[in-house]
Amino acid sequence: MQPIKGLIFDFDGLIIDTESPEFETWIEIFAEYGAELFFDEWVACLGTHSSAFDPASLLLARAGIKTDNRLLWAEQKRRSLIKTARQPVLPGVREILLQASQQGFRLAVASSSPYEWVSTHLASHGLMPCFEHVVTREQVAQVKPYPALFRKALDLLSLSPGEAIALEDSPNGIKAARSAGMFCVAVPNPISRRLDLSQANLILPSLAEITLPDLVAIASRNGSSPE
Repeated sequence: MQPIKGLIFDFDGLIIDTESPEFETWIEIFAEYGAELFFDEWVACLGTHSSAFDPASLLLARAGIKTDNRLLWAEQKRRSLIKTARQPVLPGVREILLQASQQGFRLAVASSSPYEWVSTHLASHGLMPCFEHVVTREQVAQVKPYPALFRKALDLLSLSPGEAIALEDSPNGIKAARSAGMFCVAVPNPISRRLDLSQANLILPSLAEITLPDLVAIASRNGSSPE
């Protein structure tokens, strides 16, 4: 059994709950056009590329309104950035990061979001120095649910899949981590707890519910294998 030497964190919904503000903002925008947006329609883009959600087509079908996806996404990002800036770091994240740093663990972020989005929020909370690498969609050909982001992070950390734990919150992220051969811990937020996270090796209500030694012990006992 290989010793655990690193942790690879998702960002959106795992370090900061950016997903609740994202969905709330889309609901507001659709309402301004006199249309309703349903959770199952938006959630397709959770943990993967934003192209999985096509708001312009939905507005055309639902309200007969012609819009432009680029303009819609730009306005949505402007508003959600304001909301997200008020979001705290999720419970237990700082504590796990501190424990990992004290114990010499190697740390990275693997996110399907753009680098500017991830780095801006990490920096605003003073978390950028915690991570050796921040791997985002610009660095891979395929984002989650494909394993490329995790494989890239592992390569940069010089770790094998069995030497790192993936921390995720979405089905797409869990699938990516498992496909990369990693032990995956799901920590759902108010949005993702409505989804099926059963493919994770372990589900925790919060990172505040566990210490790093206990997490490593569970991962070491159970291991992982690709899906």
